[in-house]
Parts: sequence; C-alpha cells; structure tokens
Amino acid sequence: MSDARNPKANQGDCAASYASAAMSESSLSSLLLILLLLVGFAQLLGYLFVKLRQPKVVGEIAAGILLGPALLGRFPFFSHLVESTRHQGNILDFVYWMGLLLLMFLSGAETQQLFTREERREVGWLVIVGTGLPFALGLVLGPWLIRPALAGPNANRISLIIILAVGVAVTSVPVVSKIFADLKILHTRFARLILGVAVLEDIVLWLALAVATTTAGKAALDPKAMSYHLLATVAFFVLGLTIVPRIVKRINKARFNVVAKNSPVGYAIAVLLAYCAVAGALKVSLVFAAFLAGFAVVHKKRRLFADALDAIGKVAFAFFIPVYFAIVGLKLDLVRGVSLWMMVAFLVGTCVVKILSVSLAGRFAGFRGLDLLNLAITTNARGGPGIVLASVAFDAGIISPKFYTTLVVAAVITSQIAGAWLEYVLRRGWPLLSSAPVTPKAATDEASDLQAA
Repeated sequence: MSDARNPKANQGDCAASYASAAMSESSLSSLLLILLLLVGFAQLLGYLFVKLRQPKVVGEIAAGILLGPALLGRFPFFSHLVESTRHQGNILDFVYWMGLLLLMFLSGAETQQLFTREERREVGWLVIVGTGLPFALGLVLGPWLIRPALAGPNANRISLIIILAVGVAVTSVPVVSKIFADLKILHTRFARLILGVAVLEDIVLWLALAVATTTAGKAALDPKAMSYHLLATVAFFVLGLTIVPRIVKRINKARFNVVAKNSPVGYAIAVLLAYCAVAGALKVSLVFAAFLAGFAVVHKKRRLFADALDAIGKVAFAFFIPVYFAIVGLKLDLVRGVSLWMMVAFLVGTCVVKILSVSLAGRFAGFRGLDLLNLAITTNARGGPGIVLASVAFDAGIISPKFYTTLVVAAVITSQIAGAWLEYVLRRGWPLLSSAPVTPKAATDEASDLQAA
C-alpha cells in the first residue's frame, strides 16, 4: 500500500508513473511520425500528379497506398509503425473525420456561387435525367445485382441497394472544381453547368446516403424508428437549406455577435461544430451536417467571412484533407481486399449507364455532338464524393472491404479519365460547348480560358 509511511512504495509509484508517461510519449512520437509521413507523401505525390495533369486527390490516395500493406507496409519498420498507431486509433480517427467534415464544409460553402438563371433549364435536364435515371436504375436493378460479397457486417438489403444506386449516379464537386481550376476553365459556362448539376445531385444523393446509414445494422426494420429517422433527416435537410441559413446569416451580421467580428475563423468553425452537434443528437449523418453548415455560412450576395473561409481552406487543404485521403488509401487492402471481377463490372457498368444517361439528358437540353461527350465524361467523375460515399458506407459497416476498394478505385479512375479528356480537348483547341447558345460574357470567358490553356 502506498502512503507517507512507505517511501519505497511512493518511489515505486512515481517510477511507474514516469514509465507510463514515457510510453505515452513513445506512442505520441509514433503517431506524429505516421502523420508526418501521411501528409508529406500526400503533398509530394499530389504535386507530382498535378504536374502529370492528373487530379491531386489521386496522388493523396496513392500516398496512403504507398504506406499500406501492399508496398512499404511489407517492410518491418513501416508495418510496425502503422500497427503501433492503431493503439492510438481515436486520434487518427479524429484527424480523418476532421478532414472529411472540413472537405464537406468547404464544398457546401462553394454551392452559393454555382447557380445562374440562364442555366436553369440545362441544369434541370441534366439533373433529372442524367442523375435521376442512373439512380433509378440502381434502385430497380439493385435487388438482382447485390451479392453477399458486397455486404459488410451491418448491411441489409435496403442500405446496400441505396449505396449501389448512389455509387452509379454520384458526381464529384471538389475534384471537378479542382480540374477546372487547374485547366483555367472554372468561370466558363461549361464549368457552371457541370458544377450546378453536381451540387444539386449531391444534395439529393447525400440525403439517400443518410437514409442508408440510418437503416444499417437493422435486420428487421422498425417502421416507427425508421419513420422517425427519415423524418429527422428530411427535416434537417429541408430546414438546413431554407430557414436555418437565413437565421444564421442574420446572426452573422448581428451587432451582438462579437465572436464573428473579432474571430471570424473561430466563428465559422463554431457553426460547423454546432451543426454537427445537433446532427449527432438527431442521429443524422455528420457529413451531411457539415455540408449544410458551409451552405449556411456564405451569403448569396456578398461573401461574409470570405477571409475566414480562405484561412480555414488553407489549413484544411494543407493538412486535414490530404491526410483524410491518405488514410482512405491506407485503408485499401490491395492484397486481400480486391475483387477484379467486381471492380471491372462496377466500373464498366456504372460508366456506361452514367454516360448514356447524361448524353440523353444533354440532347433534351439542346446539346449535340462533342458537347454531349464533354458533359458525359466530366459528370462521370466520381472523385471526392465517390470516395466519401465509400468511406461513410464502409465505416457504417454497410459494404465489404472489396466493395469499398471497388468504389474508391472507380472514383479515382473516372476522375483521371475526366481530367485527361478535358486536357486533351483544350489542347486540340476544340470547344467545350459549341451547339448551345452562349451569353456574350460566357463566350468571352471561355475563349480567353481556351487561349490561356
């Protein structure tokens, strides 16, 4: 027993305490080293992929694959290092989730700038047919397509069919935006159309994903509980797009809001955390909440907190988001978690359905020829949302490791194809949109961007 009358016991307790602290510091050192490797390799490979005219996100995922069991993980030092961090998994999970939430927060903040009245008809056709048809086909054909190899430990028939349907229809906002920025076509009419479509469809598909995660892990669905979760999700979604943003924007400009005036970065992050806290209490997807938080922070007419969002974006894209994508790559088991037939079947099938659907939608919208191909190939890029879909579904136990790998690989390959195709079109001097009427400003922007590229 340790007390004042037993100094040796006290010394032993102190020694044990110091030993425990030393072990804690050792674990922390391993964790910091793995974070250093993740962010370092992610930035390096991301830079190299940009130089190769490929999406940066592909390089960031490749960084995780490089450190994983298929490559460097085969060496004892790296395998021991990765294994040692699993004992501190909560910290890595925190960094992983912060990267994901910040990515969706910043994506939501960009949605206010994508819609113009001139493109509503074209965007409407592309969303209703180009996205609705693949999603509907996924829901209808899903019962015949799903196999036990796709299912995770918490999967049920409904959640798995929804994930399959979303995987067919999803288009990337962050990756497509980055491709447009790299090719200097971000302000063209073509870019506005694609991003408008991607934002609208992602909002609907995030709602479907929230429903899938709600039903996960339930062998027998309770109609009452299911109705509550659906009602909570839909209400959170509707209020998050209508009433709540107006309230938040009034609070943003209120005189009593000293936090927003003196620390706009802290205030913006507080809005993100508040949305996530409310969503957690209602058992709504936090990813979904982060997107709506970004949507609420930005004002339509003038961007409040523009500098704050820029500062958050710099930190997020320098550390949290690259580490998130690197951890996505680290989770890929390219040794045991790969099914070649599943990967080929999913990639070919979803690409054919998406490209044909968008081409049909484009014809209804009045586009012809090369325009249809440009629109179809670009909207087929699954990129960040495709990877987020895979991550959320895998973390919820809905999909198997093989299906997780398939979704991530499909997201990477379709993004590469879109970036390479647009670079080729611009290099050949072909127009991105030629058959549809273009406003004078859009025509000027597109011509100058093509010349710059």
